[in-house]
Amino acid sequence: MDKEQLAIARLQDAARLSEHRYKKPLMVTYSGGKDSQVLVALAERAGINFEVVNSHTTADAPETVYFIREQFKAMEEREIKCSIVMPRYKDKPVSMWTLIPQKLMPPTRLVRYCCAVLKENTGRDRFIATGVRWAESTRRKNSRGVMELMHKDPAKRIILMGDNDEKRQLFETCNLKSKMTVNPIVDWSDDDVWDYTHSEHLPVNPLYCEGQKRVGCIGCPMAGRGGRQREFMRWHAYEKMYISAFERMLDVRKAKGLPCDWQTGMDVFRWWMEDDNISGQLSMDDLMGEER
Repeated sequence: MDKEQLAIARLQDAARLSEHRYKKPLMVTYSGGKDSQVLVALAERAGINFEVVNSHTTADAPETVYFIREQFKAMEEREIKCSIVMPRYKDKPVSMWTLIPQKLMPPTRLVRYCCAVLKENTGRDRFIATGVRWAESTRRKNSRGVMELMHKDPAKRIILMGDNDEKRQLFETCNLKSKMTVNPIVDWSDDDVWDYTHSEHLPVNPLYCEGQKRVGCIGCPMAGRGGRQREFMRWHAYEKMYISAFERMLDVRKAKGLPCDWQTGMDVFRWWMEDDNISGQLSMDDLMGEER
């Protein structure tokens, strides 16, 4: 079975389980990137009942936001249900810029609270499909599977690393109420994704045509120092918004009597961008000991 047919079979299995367990269609997550574009195309080809959901992170590039709106309009014309979910935290509307002061620290590679709040809350107690791929990082290769049943108790999580995993029956019969996930293209390479995109003539986020390698949140620590520097040169207003959020974060830390060796939002920003020339920094242990 080739990769396209295998991905379609995974989606069909997930759609069946979604209708059986949750009495709702499979929820396909959509970020406006190449992987989610392929995911939607495969779901359509699979002939399944599904809906498409975008988690509005508030830190995506304007071009990505516009592209998502255009694609959702086109999908709705094809009678696909689409929705954009606005983020909430502690039952209140939130953005990246208001979340940072509440968390009392910048988002980092080690503490990715932004993903947890702004993206990963979507689809709670549903069966979702994502474009996660092992080729994206070693961490994903070691921790993500073809299908997953996530639970706050790690001992109750079930991750199927292959289509014939011996835990498959347990996965299908488990009655835990939690989010279930299928990653249909988890074993696809970058070349596989682009080859499929071109062969099927799928719409492409215009940022890729500008040479961007990723189209996630601007300033994401996972993009690496060089990538983030290029992003802030391209979208300078976002640098100002981060610095402003860091200023408010420092105000809250001072008001709470917490350690605050940084003097300005720019000091925080330079530390956050991994500038080794900044002295008197708080250690990560100091920060992680506070609000999560």
